Amino acid sequence: MAEKQKFTRNFSIIAHIDHGKSTLADRLLELTLVTDDRTKKNQILDTMDIERERGITIKANNASLEFKSKDGNTYYLNLIDTPGHVDFNYEVSRSLRACEGVLLIVDASQGVEAQTLANLYLAMEADLKIIPVINKIDLPSADIQKCMRLIEDTLGLDSAEAIPISAKTGLNVEQVLESICRLIPAPVGDDKKALKALIYDSYFDNYMGVVIKVRIMEGSVTKGNRILLMGSGKDFVVTEVGINRINLVPQDTLYAGDVGYIIAGIKKVADARTGDTVTLFDKQASEAIQGYKEAKPMVFSGLFPIFGEQFDELVEAIEKLKLNDAALVYERENSLALGFGFRVGYLGLLHMEIVQERLEREFNLELITTAPSVKYIVTNTKGEVLEIDNPSKFPDPNFISKMEEPFVKATIFTPNEFVGNIMSLVIEKRGVHMDTIYLDQDKVQMIYEIPLSELIFEFYDKLKSYTKGYASLDYEPCGYRESRLVKLDILVNAEPVDALSTIVHRTKADSRGRVVIEKLRELIPRQQFVIALQAAIGAKVVARENISAVRKNVTAKCYGGDISRKRKLLEKQKEGKKRMKQFGNVEIPQEAFLAVLKTGD
Repeated sequence: MAEKQKFTRNFSIIAHIDHGKSTLADRLLELTLVTDDRTKKNQILDTMDIERERGITIKANNASLEFKSKDGNTYYLNLIDTPGHVDFNYEVSRSLRACEGVLLIVDASQGVEAQTLANLYLAMEADLKIIPVINKIDLPSADIQKCMRLIEDTLGLDSAEAIPISAKTGLNVEQVLESICRLIPAPVGDDKKALKALIYDSYFDNYMGVVIKVRIMEGSVTKGNRILLMGSGKDFVVTEVGINRINLVPQDTLYAGDVGYIIAGIKKVADARTGDTVTLFDKQASEAIQGYKEAKPMVFSGLFPIFGEQFDELVEAIEKLKLNDAALVYERENSLALGFGFRVGYLGLLHMEIVQERLEREFNLELITTAPSVKYIVTNTKGEVLEIDNPSKFPDPNFISKMEEPFVKATIFTPNEFVGNIMSLVIEKRGVHMDTIYLDQDKVQMIYEIPLSELIFEFYDKLKSYTKGYASLDYEPCGYRESRLVKLDILVNAEPVDALSTIVHRTKADSRGRVVIEKLRELIPRQQFVIALQAAIGAKVVARENISAVRKNVTAKCYGGDISRKRKLLEKQKEGKKRMKQFGNVEIPQEAFLAVLKTGD
């Protein structure tokens, strides 16, 4: 099998979001005849409806191709397509572990963007061969020479190796395949050694159980082998091995250097964790492959069914979704306002949106999400350290000695003209300036440290509107800093509504309270009694609005006559309203909870 290994090439495609990864993957599949006129479609490796509609890749996918090069040899290429959005960065780092080289795509009209740089660093850390590809050269705004300069100066790569292509029209795409064969090294690994395979992804199939995607580092695996998953310590008998050519194609054996799949009657994805090592039960590898960092949730929110009776369906749905999304973290939660639901941890706001959309679509649920928050660290007066990801768990301020909040290092790429706008936005968001690098005459890289809680509230939307859509953003966690935090409670008729509570910085509490109260005033329908809306920090009320009562003219039937009769009727009405206020419940509509999500100002 050493002969086949010599002609095997494992590579990944990385780029900033929307620079054309999935389109290039489509062209490569067409050129290597994996797809034909009957089976081809756009974004063929994006298998989820939501990926195709939004035009983004969420899950890393792969395909095995065969290509006859100009040197007369047939090469076996394993392509791994990766997401470009910052929320799914962990999917990228996993895919790179299964490769020897990457295609780094740069958009000819946009140039180098934030995620281009972030993904380049991931590839450099993994010590991979990097081939720059300049895409979209068919656009009127394409500037190939400028991209060549950026590849040399900003990315530090050899621009002589850069290939100008148009993935949309297929121009020069064959050159990309030739470069892969020529420049990316063949995998190393000995077929005779004990099996050592890295799980870089896994998903649940209703008919086959868990399908694990593996890169074989050493040894080989055949149908009927008894395998051991070194991380979970569980063993299974292999029922099928093979490669992925859009559909699963069974093979007799997978050898060192191959990228393929293993099916072994595994019932739970949790048993085949990503980053785990597969070995043979009776001929075990001496040590596991170094795993991945666990994907850590950055943003938390409550997820509740709009109709309480759908809670059991939500439990089942979230468990099934967890099978396909290893980064999802959740625990049960109970809210006085919304009933039973879950506290869910996400990688970012896009991840949160997609999880909610998948649950609603794939499982026919109607859900509501509470305002997103981040994980704070609070040290109490006894010296105990508490992790707070839910405002309802925030301790009494009298028993707190120190509070810390997470910060991120944000890298923003922007045209020169918008630098002032970005500076004012970051100051408003409590950001700290770290560095500004002028990349060329009209492009600037700005580096800031910003509290994560500020970043998740409309930062991205404002960044896009302040820069006419030209800026790009990438961020990574950079630790916790001490901060003055308070819990902002929202009271309706003096009753706190736990689902509307948030943890905010003291300087932002008053303005945020006012915005929420004003929004609620517009959305809560009037009752037959006055409703008081208050935003409070502990016992101190920082904002208040009244929703006036619906008035009924009880004196309409009194024409003329004694004023005391009218007064008697008005007093009677007043008594009734007082009683109603004591026992009446205020129904808070769903839009009110959604409105709080959107008040990032």
